[in-house]
Amino acid sequence: AAIVASGLLPGALEIMEKVDLLIVDKTGTLTEGKPKLASVTPAAGQDENELLRLAASLERGSEHPLAAAIVAGAAERQLELESAHDFAAIPGRGVTGVVSGRKVLLGNQRLMDEQGTPPERLAPRAEALRRQGAGVMFLAVDGCLVGLLAVQDPVKASAPEAIRMLHEDGMRIVMLTGDHRATADAIGRELGIDQIEAEVLPQGKGEFVKRLRAEGHVVSMAGDGLNYAPALAMADVGIA
Repeated sequence: AAIVASGLLPGALEIMEKVDLLIVDKTGTLTEGKPKLASVTPAAGQDENELLRLAASLERGSEHPLAAAIVAGAAERQLELESAHDFAAIPGRGVTGVVSGRKVLLGNQRLMDEQGTPPERLAPRAEALRRQGAGVMFLAVDGCLVGLLAVQDPVKASAPEAIRMLHEDGMRIVMLTGDHRATADAIGRELGIDQIEAEVLPQGKGEFVKRLRAEGHVVSMAGDGLNYAPALAMADVGIA
C-alpha cells in the first residue's frame, strides 16, 4: 500500500498512531475488486442475450471493473458485440451511448430517474439481488426500461480477519461507497462494519471525510487512489 499525507512518510506513520477512525472503500478494498456477471433479468417481452449484447457493446470501451464483468459475461455466451458511439460516463450514475442507432443507458436507479425511465417494474427483483450483496444496473433502450444486470464481487478472504484485528485495537470502521444502500448493508453486516455510508457521489466523499475531522476524529482513509482521490487527500492519512 502507498501511504500519503501532507508531510513525509515518517510523519504519516506518526499520525497513524493517533488515528481513531478508519474509512474504507468497498470495491477493491473489502472486496476482490473483480466482479463477475451474476444474472441478466429481462423485462417482459425482452430477450436476455440481446440485453447483454447491448450492455456489453456499450461498456466495451470502459475501463471500469463492472464494465469488464459485463463484457466477459457476453464473451462467455459468445455474443457478437458492436461499436458504441457518443459514449459518456456519468460519475456516480452509469454510462450512456448509441449502439446500432439506439440510445442505450446503463446505470443505477438515480440515472434512470433522471432520464425519465423509472425502474419500478423491476424494483422487487433489484432489491432481492441487492440484499444478496449484488450490484444492480438497469438497462434502458430508446427511453424504455428493458432489463437489469447484476454483478457479484466476493469479499476478500483476508477482510474478516483484518476487521477483527482493527476492532481489537479499538478502531472504529466506516464503509464509504457509492453503492445502493441494500448492497452496502449486506456486505457491511457480513464483515461487522461499524457504520455504513452508501449512495455517496464521488464529490461527496471528500466532504464526508472533512466533516468527520471537524468533529474531532483523526481519520485514515483506505481506498482506490483514483476514485477516492479527494477523500484520500482530505484524510489525516490516506492509504491508496
